[in-house]
Amino acid sequence: MSPADLEAFCQGTPDEIAARPGWSEFHEAFLAALESGEVRAAFRGPDGTWTAVTWVKRGILAGFKAAPVISFPAWPGGARDKASYPPREISEADGVRMVPGGSSVRRGARLGRGVVVMPPAFVNVGAWIGDGTMVDSHALVGSCAQIGERVHLSAGAQIGGVLEPAGARPVVVEDGAFVGALAALLEGVLVRERAVIAPGTILSAGVPIHDLVNGRVLRGEVPPGAVVVPGSRPAPGDYAARSGILLAAPCIVKYRDAKTDASLALEEALR
Repeated sequence: MSPADLEAFCQGTPDEIAARPGWSEFHEAFLAALESGEVRAAFRGPDGTWTAVTWVKRGILAGFKAAPVISFPAWPGGARDKASYPPREISEADGVRMVPGGSSVRRGARLGRGVVVMPPAFVNVGAWIGDGTMVDSHALVGSCAQIGERVHLSAGAQIGGVLEPAGARPVVVEDGAFVGALAALLEGVLVRERAVIAPGTILSAGVPIHDLVNGRVLRGEVPPGAVVVPGSRPAPGDYAARSGILLAAPCIVKYRDAKTDASLALEEALR
């Protein structure tokens, strides 16, 4: 089925799609198109704006509606999950390094050539991971998250999934970005190319990002090349002042330069 045929099939609610004649044939073609990158859950327009592809997300949701929970006895320790999204079987033809140790990539997730998945990690359905990206140990790539080329998701990085509502932009990390250990990107946050998210930084749509370099406050988007670190600011109100309560306030402390590039160069050897 062509992308146009897949889109035509995905008109209506997830329940209607799942009940439509020809569902099984559609679903297999849909998963293959997601995995090859022929279709994806979000795209970047010529002006740099990222837009969710609602019909793709509806198709993924229909898979959850249509499928029973079944056993996967071949999975180490056994597993039970929705029949529509079993673990992918990675082959030599995929050009991916899946290091042994308990990682799982669901069907319908796209892994570019040269991707390295360190154990244990999890990549959910609808995720897009660009060529040459490193998904390090204990990292999570949520459903429909869009990860660019040559990105490093460090150990324990949490990239949230945004499957519902279908029109909501998923979390996006553009080419060449670095996401530090135990950082979390949630609620459709957009990290532009070559940005650096320091370890332990938590970003969500509602958390203000203080750009100390340019004297401004940003929400939901990290500019290209920005270096973001955890910070704090006093909470408002007399009680907060008396109690010394602080709120999280991630800060852009600089923009990427040669010194930053040098500090991140070591991980290239791991690819």
